Amino acid sequence: MALYILAFVIENSNRIIFLIDTDINDLYQPLLIFHTIMTKPYAESCAQNQQAILEVLQVNLPEQRRLLEIGSGTGQHAVFFSRHFPQLLWQTSDLPVHHPGIQAWIDDEAQTRVLAPLELDVLQSAHWGASHYDTVFSANTVHIMSWPAVEAMFTGVGKVLQSAGILILYGPFNYQGHYTSDSNARFDLWLKQRDAKSGIRDFEALNHLATQQGMSLTQDYAMPANNRILIWQKE
Repeated sequence: MALYILAFVIENSNRIIFLIDTDINDLYQPLLIFHTIMTKPYAESCAQNQQAILEVLQVNLPEQRRLLEIGSGTGQHAVFFSRHFPQLLWQTSDLPVHHPGIQAWIDDEAQTRVLAPLELDVLQSAHWGASHYDTVFSANTVHIMSWPAVEAMFTGVGKVLQSAGILILYGPFNYQGHYTSDSNARFDLWLKQRDAKSGIRDFEALNHLATQQGMSLTQDYAMPANNRILIWQKE
């Protein structure tokens, strides 16, 4: 009698799949007949929101040439979006722990327009470098940062964003101190239980930071799942 075991092991964002064929009376001598290792990290939220975000980007990025993504995470967004903007050079960035996963997505896609990730801790002024961009994009980042980190991010964007360049920020936001949905209120509670320094940010506070860096709000898009896309343009 044969026992077929399909085991899934998830460790460090890698998905390792084993299919083992072994006799039920001899479990300690399995024959490995199939073994696949998928080293690319995967975030279901990216797959769910990328099409809606793309539709907004297609309206706002027709002439942009050089984009910095802050907090590229898994790398899924960079690879997916860059397929639709052949004129755009997409610079990924994140903390070093995320670089292998981002690079795996880039390598699998063989994307020449998506650049290897830069090390970017928004609190480290030296990490911002001397490069300039006509677009900065960041998704689902400010609510997982501390407020000093959010302030530092806007300061950094002010340094690297060219005149007339745009900052595109995706995520959940509060307005006038109020949640836009009950689900966002629950999400904010979860965030703060996980990290007391994180939380859904108020639009007005973010807009103040943008104004300090010479940026003016040009668009505020309602998005699925109680998210928004905010776009500021630098003077």
